[in-house]
Amino acid sequence: MEARTALVTGGSRGIGRGIALELARAGCRVGINYAGNEAAARDTLAAVKEAGGDGLIVQADVSVAADRNRMLDTVFSEFGRLDLLVNNAGVAPNVRADLLTCGEESFDRLFAINLKGPFFLTQQAALRMREQAQDGHGLRGRVVNITSISVYTSSVNRGDYCMVKAGLAMMTKLFADRLADDGILVYEIRPGVIATDMTAGVKEKYDHLILEKGITPLRRWGRPEDIGLAVRAVAEDRFPFSTGEVFNVDGGFHLHRL
Repeated sequence: MEARTALVTGGSRGIGRGIALELARAGCRVGINYAGNEAAARDTLAAVKEAGGDGLIVQADVSVAADRNRMLDTVFSEFGRLDLLVNNAGVAPNVRADLLTCGEESFDRLFAINLKGPFFLTQQAALRMREQAQDGHGLRGRVVNITSISVYTSSVNRGDYCMVKAGLAMMTKLFADRLADDGILVYEIRPGVIATDMTAGVKEKYDHLILEKGITPLRRWGRPEDIGLAVRAVAEDRFPFSTGEVFNVDGGFHLHRL
């Protein structure tokens, strides 16, 4: 793992930080992307180095083509190759709005950052990966898309968010199919309710649903490191005969129960 390089979009906080730290604990070099909070990115880089890894921070807005290309240029210039792309960067709606009253501004913002950005970043990363030498496992790269239980769970006051996550799930299948012959494996990791800044505003609601109502068989919040451990398993090639696979990290939310 010491020779492997990963790029984690939205890697400065929350789930992205949990992923970066687990990759560092495996000895991976980590590119930590951030959009605006440089201080948080530097804190994560310091934690990565303390955990035994190495890395760099790179500012980029994944919805902007020039930023995506500059981000990849930075990683390849510094480390020479990219073994793992983690599409984690994402935003929630500014305002939760009913399907019948929501506007186009939030819709366009979420699609640009949460779906268009990852799609074209994966496209450009894959074109570079397929030109690099195979590693010791005969692979040229790996891609992990961080989605959500919102892929299949209706939430009518944030329909734009559900739709982009569903699109990201299909994107996983498409790239897994297209890149298999190039030695690039693609996976989807599907988190449940994870304790981050994004969910802090609904903590009371989910405390009730998880701890009292038992909406998940495992009655606790998910943690960023839970997602990090799943990404680390992919990075360490624990699933060499799988691609296009979905890994639920949701406390069992996906189970249909009577």
